[in-house]
Amino acid sequence: MDTVVRDVRVIDGSGTPSYRADVALDGGRIAGIHRETDSGPRPGAARVVDGAGLALSPGFIDMHAHSDLALLRDPAHEAKAAQGVTLEVIGQDGLSYAPVDDRTLAEVRAQITGWNGDGSDIDFDWRTVGEYLDRLDHGFDGQGIAVNAAYLVPQGTVRMLALGWEDRAATPGELARMRRLVAEGLEQGAVGLSSGLTYTPGMYADDAELTELCRVVARYGGYYCPHHRSYGAGALEAYAQMLGLTREAGCALHLAHATMNFGVNKGRAPELLTLLDEALASGADITLDTYPYTPGCTTLVAMLPSWASEGGPDAILARLRDDATAERIRHVMEVEGADGCHGVPIEWDTIEISGVADPALAGYVGRTVAASARERGEEPWTTARRLLVEDRLGPTILQHVGHEENVRAIMRHPVHTGGSDGILQGAKPHPRAYGTFPKYLGTYARELGVLSLEECVAHLTGRPAARLRLPDRGLVREGYRADLVLFDPDTVAAGSTFDAPRTLPTGIPHVLIDGRFVIEDGRRTEVLAGRSVRRTRL
Repeated sequence: MDTVVRDVRVIDGSGTPSYRADVALDGGRIAGIHRETDSGPRPGAARVVDGAGLALSPGFIDMHAHSDLALLRDPAHEAKAAQGVTLEVIGQDGLSYAPVDDRTLAEVRAQITGWNGDGSDIDFDWRTVGEYLDRLDHGFDGQGIAVNAAYLVPQGTVRMLALGWEDRAATPGELARMRRLVAEGLEQGAVGLSSGLTYTPGMYADDAELTELCRVVARYGGYYCPHHRSYGAGALEAYAQMLGLTREAGCALHLAHATMNFGVNKGRAPELLTLLDEALASGADITLDTYPYTPGCTTLVAMLPSWASEGGPDAILARLRDDATAERIRHVMEVEGADGCHGVPIEWDTIEISGVADPALAGYVGRTVAASARERGEEPWTTARRLLVEDRLGPTILQHVGHEENVRAIMRHPVHTGGSDGILQGAKPHPRAYGTFPKYLGTYARELGVLSLEECVAHLTGRPAARLRLPDRGLVREGYRADLVLFDPDTVAAGSTFDAPRTLPTGIPHVLIDGRFVIEDGRRTEVLAGRSVRRTRL
């Protein structure tokens, strides 16, 4: 054998009780599991790792990641590797970099600069989903990338390709093209379809259009992952809308960052869970993901009303520069509640700037829009408008609108999985990018007992692997891939905080992908064992 982890507590990802064993690895697979109650000789290997005091689990699966360019930019990628993440699902929220043409690539790069940077350091030598996945496989000098990655076809990008940024229904020909693009992406290895239904231009699609795209996804055995139309006012209606259209399409549903935010939803998580339970009882195939924090994170431009974003980034900037139009935007945002802000009037004291594209604007970072406005002696909208224009829509934000009781209630649900929604850009990113998985284990399992350790690990490993239809990942089983984490149940904890968000976790000494150590004795190695993980064919 290549490696044996000796006398370790195995938490196998199924949710069943843990047990002690020696776990042998060979050729990138789990070659043998010798429980302490088994008779016969214990396995030997070229390398023996002492597992005393440690737990061994499958590698964690980040069901909602924004590492689309980070995986090609940063070979170490410690934000995820150090957490024990061995697989990320990218292409989220309906906006990513494949499939594209030259026009669409330029537009999407500008639109999601706040998520991934402007990409000026990336050679965009792909256009199709398959070419992007090939690029991930090649990674750095043909060696690969830090962790594995699966991809969702982004519905907003697909719509951008088919009909641009127009707020209208698709023609039959345009819908046919979108169906072909989704089918091609799935044939090339994507695991499903994502949407960002509070982001333009994806939000311009009506339910009939989305249902037709979901029919394509269902035909390929994928799943639909919507950031739905509201997490604020009308949140329950928005969840019900997604349940209804996927039921009509016969498509599996995975609800992205399934939160109940803003004051209107305080204490209302049980209503969401009842809605889900009723759908599950009727035979629906549903999962969801959340992050173990209350604030959200997105871009400042996403807060604008959808009509202000029609036409793309240049049109947005032109509207912001026009005083009369900017005043209309302010009124919708502050008085009526923009659809970009989930139908809730914006509260500028909850909007903290977490990053900017222009270093000259760094003084705004770490402060709320309201605080910066007070310092400047102006109204918050004046500050926000100036920042959007001067930074060319680049600012990212933390939005402090969540509720702890909702977070805990949702993470207990049997179909829950973990997703960081981690944006890695900005001087002060959300700590969930570096801390989601150890925070689940340390805070919510060990300290608060919201989940047992075995159940918590299942939420982060076996259940997401089942959603992704991965036949040999997500469990500690003989023959499965050796994507594994060794952590100390007594000390594992998130190091990242809102003040120091890039701090690495503690209590995770070893992480393996394909049987190779990407984290060893708490340090990142030079191993690049990650590859694209493509849809399992029916």
